[in-house]
Amino acid sequence: MSDFSTTEWIALDWGTSHLRAWIMGAGAQVLDRRESDAGMGSLAPDQFEGALLELISDCLPAGQVTPVITCGMAGSRQGWAEAAYRAVPCTPPGAELMTRVKTADSRIQVHILPGVKQLQPADVMRGEETQIAGFLAREPKFDGVLCLPGTHSKWARISAGEIVSFQSYMTGEMFALLSRQSVLRHGMAGEGWNEAAFTAAIGDAMSRPQALAAQLFALRAGSLIADLDAATARARLSGLLIGIELAAARPYWLGQDIAVLGADDLAEAYMRALTAQGCLPRSVAADEMTLAGLSAAWTTLNGDTT
Repeated sequence: MSDFSTTEWIALDWGTSHLRAWIMGAGAQVLDRRESDAGMGSLAPDQFEGALLELISDCLPAGQVTPVITCGMAGSRQGWAEAAYRAVPCTPPGAELMTRVKTADSRIQVHILPGVKQLQPADVMRGEETQIAGFLAREPKFDGVLCLPGTHSKWARISAGEIVSFQSYMTGEMFALLSRQSVLRHGMAGEGWNEAAFTAAIGDAMSRPQALAAQLFALRAGSLIADLDAATARARLSGLLIGIELAAARPYWLGQDIAVLGADDLAEAYMRALTAQGCLPRSVAADEMTLAGLSAAWTTLNGDTT
């Protein structure tokens, strides 16, 4: 069992659906990692402090004010307190731009990192910029593109330590809506995956993105009259949606050094999709980059610049 009397600070990644916390000791030691489903989407502004304390109150040393550094949707307009965006091109925003949040509990001192915005074309990110900061803390000379898969995937052009531009795609949300709430849901219940169908669908979508609506309905028709099984239908839906994303994002990834920030099945799907286009992407653990970015902010806040 961890000795939380040595807790120095707490790192938070507060997303729309989940809250993740790292309890940090001296020397970047992770004393514990915790998670709850108290995401921004389920909380009113006056409920954030209670949700946080429910998760980490037993980790707060007596007689000490413990700094809490937060990234993600807690800083959105619907979150705990709005943390202003920084406009690209820019370095990933750090401790110098954090928003301090007033708390009723005197044991914690909460800071929220800002997001990043792009005016033309209009775009925003919250949380991903901290992953990018963590990546650049480890690879400061990186010049290329970071792909950050998720509900709203991001493609970010990185050069000279800055986020030069980025583009978001609602691919993950579209997959969830189509597979769970549209007419396609009837043919997608069950488990399994068809890798060949996924790869073929990527090619189909990239070669004829204008035919997407027809290709989607063909999944429904296939389940009705051609014995299209659920595993194939799900894999093909994923491939079609990722394929049109790759087609639109081609100016970002074509001929670039590409790193995919993620370690789950979705990130692996992007890795395979990019590899099929002749790219040589590499995979980087997103959780590690989030913690590295939060740790960089802590280092600055704590006055340790060595």
